[in-house]
Amino acid sequence: MQISPRFRSAAFAVIATAGVSLASAAHADSGTIRFAIYKAAFFVGGAGGQGTLTFHGHHYPVSVGGLSGGLAFGASKTYFQGTVRHIRRAGDVTGVYGAVGGGGAVGRGAQVIVMTNDKGAQLELSGRQVGLQINADLSGMSIAVK
Repeated sequence: MQISPRFRSAAFAVIATAGVSLASAAHADSGTIRFAIYKAAFFVGGAGGQGTLTFHGHHYPVSVGGLSGGLAFGASKTYFQGTVRHIRRAGDVTGVYGAVGGGGAVGRGAQVIVMTNDKGAQLELSGRQVGLQINADLSGMSIAVK
């Protein structure tokens, strides 16, 4: 049975592309992040804060900001910490993250959230919230590595 040169070339291209994709995914790494964010809302809300990304033994300052809209009111401060996955360099964390969710806190509360940006960086965060905040909203958060 004779295999055509075109088929052989196409098969080689597919295998090479798959190998490059797997190799680049294998080189993605993870780090840790922690930040405090202040949030205030009355139907439309705003948030801002700062923290630190730790990646390959280096500490990078980060700033956090965001907007939310929906059923939201109150004011709170949340301390988040967690893991950043699927990054190759610290700058991959920079981007806009979106989430739909709900929750609330009177005094103290807890939050858990998983979000992804357009570069594929995935945040897996848990946090403790202090203040009065009730929400069922669509929100976005922007993180910038300084």
